[in-house]
Amino acid sequence: MTPRDQLSAFKADFFKALAHPLRISILDALRDGELTVNEISQRFAVEPANASQQLAVLRNRNIVRTRRGGANVYYSVVDPAVFALLDAARIVFNNHLVGMRSLLEEIDRQAAPNRKPRVRGR
Repeated sequence: MTPRDQLSAFKADFFKALAHPLRISILDALRDGELTVNEISQRFAVEPANASQQLAVLRNRNIVRTRRGGANVYYSVVDPAVFALLDAARIVFNNHLVGMRSLLEEIDRQAAPNRKPRVRGR
């Protein structure tokens, strides 16, 4: 495997780890600091087992880390640059929505002359 192939595989695995809505939500929540499994499960109304499963995926890809504090395990993001990546994804998503809205408006404008007038009051 070439270095380029290795980098591509790393990126693909990294994005696979992000490819779940709850994992994205967890990462966004960790912007404000550490959280426990119970705090995450309560915040997102999921079972602790489900939160733990999603955190394990992120931990296995070295995206989050754990810290023991008494009886609790606290989760935090390893590299804050992941927040910049999430922000960039949000910008791409918003740009996509703006583009789709423009397209729908154009389709609506083109269809307008062919529409029959609406009869009001019936």
